[in-house]
Amino acid sequence: MEKRSVSLDDKYLLKEGYAFMTGVQALVRLPLVQRELDKQAGLNTAGYISGYRGSPLGGYDQQLEKNYKLLQESQIKFQPGVNEDLAATALWGTQQAEIRGEGKHDGIFGIWYGKGPGVDRSGDVLKHANHAGTSKFGGVLALMGDDHTAESSTLCGQSEFSMIDAMIPVLNPSGVQDIYDYGIYGWALSRYSGCWVGLKCLHDTVESTASINVDINRLNVLLPEDYNIPEGGLNIRFPDTPNAQDERMHLHKIEAVRAFSRVNKFDRTIWNGGDAKIGVVSVGKSYLDTMLALDELGIEEQDADRLGLRLYKVTMPWPLEDNGIIEFAKGLDLIIVVEEKRAIIEPQIKEILYETSSNPTVIGKTDENGNSLFSSVGALDSNLIASTIGTRILKFQHEDVLLERVKEMELRLDSSSFPEESIQRMPYFCSGCPHNSSTVIPEGSIAMAGIGCHYMVQWMDRDTFGFTHMGGEGANWIGQAPFITRKHVFQNIGDGTYYHSGIMAIRAAVASGVNITYKILLNDAVAMTGGQSVDGKMTVQSVTQQMFAEGVKQVTVVSDEPEKFNQNSGIPSNVKVYDRKDLDYVQRQLREIEGVTVLIYEQVCAAEKRRRRKRGIIVDPPRRIFINDQVCEGCGDCGVKSNCISVMPLETEFGRKRVIDQSSCNKDYSCVNGLCPSFVSVIGGKLKKNAPSSEENDEWSSLPEPKLPKIKGTYNVVLSGVGGTGIVTIGALLGMAAHIEKKGAGILDMIGIAQKGGAVLSHLRIGNAQEDIHSPRIASQGADLVIGSDLVVTGSKKTLSVIKPGHTKLVINSYELITGEFTKNADMLFPSLKIKQTIQETAGNENAEFLDASRLATALIGDTIATNIFLVGYAYQRGLIPLEHSSIEQAIQINGVSVDSNIKAFLWGRRTAHNDRRVREITASYSEGSVQEESLDTLDKQIQHRVDVLKAYQNKAYAQRYIQMVERSRTVENDRKPGESALTEAVARYYFKLLAYKDEYEVARLYTNGDFFKKINDRFEGDFKLKLHLAPPIFSKRDPHTGEPIKSSFGSWMFSSMKILARFKFLRGTLFDPFGKTKERKMERQLIQDYEQTIEELLRGLSDKNHSIATEIAKLPEHIRGFDLVKHRHMEKAKKREKELLEKFRKNSGFASVTRKTETVS
Repeated sequence: MEKRSVSLDDKYLLKEGYAFMTGVQALVRLPLVQRELDKQAGLNTAGYISGYRGSPLGGYDQQLEKNYKLLQESQIKFQPGVNEDLAATALWGTQQAEIRGEGKHDGIFGIWYGKGPGVDRSGDVLKHANHAGTSKFGGVLALMGDDHTAESSTLCGQSEFSMIDAMIPVLNPSGVQDIYDYGIYGWALSRYSGCWVGLKCLHDTVESTASINVDINRLNVLLPEDYNIPEGGLNIRFPDTPNAQDERMHLHKIEAVRAFSRVNKFDRTIWNGGDAKIGVVSVGKSYLDTMLALDELGIEEQDADRLGLRLYKVTMPWPLEDNGIIEFAKGLDLIIVVEEKRAIIEPQIKEILYETSSNPTVIGKTDENGNSLFSSVGALDSNLIASTIGTRILKFQHEDVLLERVKEMELRLDSSSFPEESIQRMPYFCSGCPHNSSTVIPEGSIAMAGIGCHYMVQWMDRDTFGFTHMGGEGANWIGQAPFITRKHVFQNIGDGTYYHSGIMAIRAAVASGVNITYKILLNDAVAMTGGQSVDGKMTVQSVTQQMFAEGVKQVTVVSDEPEKFNQNSGIPSNVKVYDRKDLDYVQRQLREIEGVTVLIYEQVCAAEKRRRRKRGIIVDPPRRIFINDQVCEGCGDCGVKSNCISVMPLETEFGRKRVIDQSSCNKDYSCVNGLCPSFVSVIGGKLKKNAPSSEENDEWSSLPEPKLPKIKGTYNVVLSGVGGTGIVTIGALLGMAAHIEKKGAGILDMIGIAQKGGAVLSHLRIGNAQEDIHSPRIASQGADLVIGSDLVVTGSKKTLSVIKPGHTKLVINSYELITGEFTKNADMLFPSLKIKQTIQETAGNENAEFLDASRLATALIGDTIATNIFLVGYAYQRGLIPLEHSSIEQAIQINGVSVDSNIKAFLWGRRTAHNDRRVREITASYSEGSVQEESLDTLDKQIQHRVDVLKAYQNKAYAQRYIQMVERSRTVENDRKPGESALTEAVARYYFKLLAYKDEYEVARLYTNGDFFKKINDRFEGDFKLKLHLAPPIFSKRDPHTGEPIKSSFGSWMFSSMKILARFKFLRGTLFDPFGKTKERKMERQLIQDYEQTIEELLRGLSDKNHSIATEIAKLPEHIRGFDLVKHRHMEKAKKREKELLEKFRKNSGFASVTRKTETVS
């Protein structure tokens, strides 16, 4: 096979041929091409780019920054804007550069960019600048980043109407090639007409990827010969008047725009359709949907000739060029206008055709009878488009095949057949995110959200309600405060928003005199859009000074490193600096102060810290956290304190515990604040790589080559996974591999806010040629292969919808990756079995393969991040990817990131598919769980294991006490409920739990019995030291605000002390027990007595009728977890539930039980 010679730099430097790039990268390349074209024309021009980031243009400024040197060499200046309207004003300034004869260049071509809300806020300057005009050899492209379905926005957006209001022509590309081409045409149009030119950037186009033709002179831009430019021209001039600008715009500039569109054939007939009676008109992303619908109907150009179907693609939806549409409409009886959101083209077509001889019916937003058709709500569905076109064709001529396909499309429109999702993967704060701590508020208070990552706090049960647009944070409280009873609120605001425009809202709050505390979250990054730096200098010191200058009553700083802010740091003497652990206290103080107060929460974005550590910009702390699962109670307090998704569940014989996901941990360490002695700091050393030996590698000297699938039209792959885990990179690697093989590739990444740990889907279509790919989006039931990196996302409706029963093959990671819900619900059950059943029922059992790829990848490569490429290797060896393995490996090398580990992961995925049994043998020793040599698969084995533990815990007599209770329960249960053992199992498990309460002696034993050190040495290697985080009852003080004991750190010497302490277990519960007189120990002993009495009562009254209630009561100790105050809170809840259940049990018993007297344990 002949392959391309490919470089990552092709997308910017290749002069001819095809380059593989995203829509955003095409926008980076555009000014380089324009500069080259100007040089060829003998012009000395320069470029200027400014705007403000926001999805789907969130990564545009990052790509520009990465290519700063390349841009600079071409005299192109990139200047990030403080906000959108100021950036637009700067672009207006570029067009004035030559007015006074002081210009250094013949003209300045510019790009302005902004998300839809940025377009809205810039309306004033867009109108002014567009009416003033562009320079003759300048021109401005205005990139409108739209989000039609609010996937990463607070409103569904459509910016065309804002542009139309400003009289700015709009170009609407339908893919990466269009973005590239329309950009060049757009600047030429801007120069010719004197107008700014809008370029619509939708997620489906600008965040898609394709191989595009980059020949620099491929486009032949023409100037109209049938339009006479008025005297004085159409470009910017000085002096000028508002009335003259208005006249020039309405009488000349818009007509010049139409003339330019006409001569360059912006809008064109794609299919003539023979003797056509039906015409379809579409634009941009909707054109992609239309082509996808026609693909699903099996209609190609030759079929359109037979069926009488004409197709028209619009480039410039406003102002619509009239001659082209008049010509298109000739002979048609019906025109179907397919456009997403509010209609722009449809009313213009109706107006243009109103007084012509052509009088076809025009439908779009409504059908022939006035009923809703293509709603302006939500996204267009290609199935609806297919059904609409197909049914209209069938009215003119009958075709059995088409009829069947239309019926299939109509069936797909019914989503009721999909089961309800049992669990959803909502976006969440990253592991170690500062907002995990900063967004907590004191009991009794409420907070309001704003724009940025902290927007997500609204679904985290933190008494945070509502939000505003960017920069309006807190201004809504100015209107609320006089009319409600609440006296104070907290308002979150990110540093990016503060710098953008938020300071004005704080100024307004001060002026109004309301009581509000602004929490300025200073994390040194605009995290939601990718971690860019704030567009200017912003420090704790400068913000503090600004706030006092604005008149706030008090400023307080909270930081994860308060020691940074000493007397010489420039912090004013009247500003107090606290450790983040004092946040609750600080907020309680601030909410009592009348007027506006400010809390600056300073902590660097966790994701940005991770990036900087990888690049060597900042030091990677040589400290990791490890949880001794034998000590852990599974109470979840560490999750409550940290809100961190790297604190994972660990299922053990003694119940659910916790484990740190070392691959995703960002070293925030706030989990250590959990009220629990199980946390250990490992300082120095490194994670042990569980790489197979050279002998094991020699076993796999060769692998059989799989039979690759054939591409029929396109081969469609859906990748499903979790945002931030590299799932998007997998699509890019496979797309690059296809590009290397001179195949066509189209990729659509569905990310948005989901990049923050949410559900991410990537659609990848591979064709024998780029022309075969009409749309990167895969239609309902259109996937040939699904690679499911995450079980939850793969089982979601969006993924299930692309599965064609009996056809689509699936390779799925079965690892149970928790959702953010687990941080607040320690008992959350992962519905693994239900998800698997749903997938199998949809695809067919024989089409879905499940494997614990995360565990295997971690065992073999040492990092869960290798999971995705491991699955690709597995799918490849199964013969499910139509690309050569050498091309995939070459793509990995071209990408240049973690090349060795990614190639190894791909190889081990292949090996696993070839010999699953052998790979499992190699990785069998890798486990995060407790040391457990024998399988406890029977009740007797489980009981005996607990007997052995209790002997080690105390002595044989203590274990005998346990045996007697369990055996008595078994005897009675066998007698009253033959064949059942649920009650006995509950007593065996939970009586043991109460007996083996973790006092000082037991914690010491569990750290020194050998199991802990075995697990540490299995997980870490090198020279490391250990630190324990404990709150010894004799030495520890209590926090005056929370009442919790304050933890301290202890070095390895503590293990020697613990070894001695463990030997004194015989003092447990005696008069000589120095720890036995605490409230916690008294409570634990009382709980044992209470449980014994309760079980005796249950056994006396046990019957078939109340057996299930008795079992539920016996299981209640499961919920009594933790240490100190945490355990006490859990105990109170369990006792309340026990009281309710006992009343129910007694009503169903054959006798009235005597209420026992119990000792108070509070």
